Amino acid sequence: MPDNRLNKSRLGRAGRLGGMAAGAAARQLGTRAANTMRSEEEAQEALGRQALETADRIVKVLGGMKGAAMKVGQTLSVLDPGMVPGPYRDEFQAKLAQLQTMAPTVSFKDMRKVIEQDLGEPLKAVFADFDEEAIAAASIGQVYRATLHDGRPVAVKVQYPGIKDVVRADLKNLGMLLRLAARFAPGLDTKEIAEEITERITEELDYELEAMNHRALAREYRGHPFIVVPPVITELCRERVIVTEFIDGRKFADIRTDTDEDKSRWGEILFRFYVNGPYRHLLLNGDPHPGNSLFMADRNVAFIDFGFFKRQTPEDVADQLEILKACYAQDAERLFELTVEQGIISKTRRDMVGPLMEKYRAATWWFLEDREVRLTPKDVTKVMLEHGDMRKGGFGDLRLPSNQIVTLRAFGLVFGILGQLEATNNWYRIGREVIFGEEPVTELGRVESSFVGVRS
Repeated sequence: MPDNRLNKSRLGRAGRLGGMAAGAAARQLGTRAANTMRSEEEAQEALGRQALETADRIVKVLGGMKGAAMKVGQTLSVLDPGMVPGPYRDEFQAKLAQLQTMAPTVSFKDMRKVIEQDLGEPLKAVFADFDEEAIAAASIGQVYRATLHDGRPVAVKVQYPGIKDVVRADLKNLGMLLRLAARFAPGLDTKEIAEEITERITEELDYELEAMNHRALAREYRGHPFIVVPPVITELCRERVIVTEFIDGRKFADIRTDTDEDKSRWGEILFRFYVNGPYRHLLLNGDPHPGNSLFMADRNVAFIDFGFFKRQTPEDVADQLEILKACYAQDAERLFELTVEQGIISKTRRDMVGPLMEKYRAATWWFLEDREVRLTPKDVTKVMLEHGDMRKGGFGDLRLPSNQIVTLRAFGLVFGILGQLEATNNWYRIGREVIFGEEPVTELGRVESSFVGVRS
């Protein structure tokens, strides 16, 4: 039986997290001690078994907690942790990937109260049919399928009752959560992740803001040849409820077994939406996540969930593009001029430019090189650790503008998705369409170019 009560007590939730972290640490130490008496092969097998047992415990505890706790679990799920022996990494990641779409743990009776309170009417007055079994769950709510009285199928996203109290408790326990994350990927910048999770989950609690963001993006992609953003049913959106048209499609986990050709096509669409798109329409989805895409039978991709969202100015985008162009050209002098002008480094710190160029390129190499690149989970971990290291080794004086922090984070997350997919493409050529205004070289690019031309 699922636990239908969300634990709102900071101490109660801290106890579950503390027990999990302490247990993981003790088991890890015990295994390493025992391994001194084992052969190399036996030691690797023992470490692998211990890692898989830990993954099961993480899924059990974090998956049932929601809030910021689940966000940390989702961050872990796209890493290729160095502490897990190679033969066990795929299974370890598969276990943690469950956190991306964990089954709901709150009863429909409690969720129904939220819907009816916010809409101010009984469920039957608003919907002709309402499936009581959730079709998706997220960190602060879950999604149901329903039908309006006019026959339209819709998706109804509802916040968990009392989730704001849960989030507050989780944010106070965030340090403990992130120490657990660092145990699997030593070197991860836990301070940066803490800041991002705090900002992101606070914005996600405002469903009225999310509905407004969703509408803006739906307008941009109305009629697009291969990207779908389902329309919002504005009159049914409230503080804790969002209703959109229903989209049927496969989940990310289901497409990972597709052919290499299909996975690369899916990957190109993801790149065009998350990386190229914001440079065209100035609307940045700051939370690229495997659970926020649906892969449709007609080979289109639908995008949902726009809680963490940033509206950029033309000046923001121009600044970002100029830095990217300097990185493409490996022009350290130009990078120095730009970063001083944008207040990223002091004009007295010319010594930082060379290392800074290396760090920018470490985070973006995959679309700065003119060749086909097959991305892997190992690439993802390497980039995250390189990016997380930017505050160390003399980089403590960096002052990245908030718009660039969000953009770099989005780049990192979409890179993580593409690495999990193991997609292959010349990301360089696709990215240059918006960065340099070059002509597209892929079939999807040419079709999209025609769509953009018609709308402009």
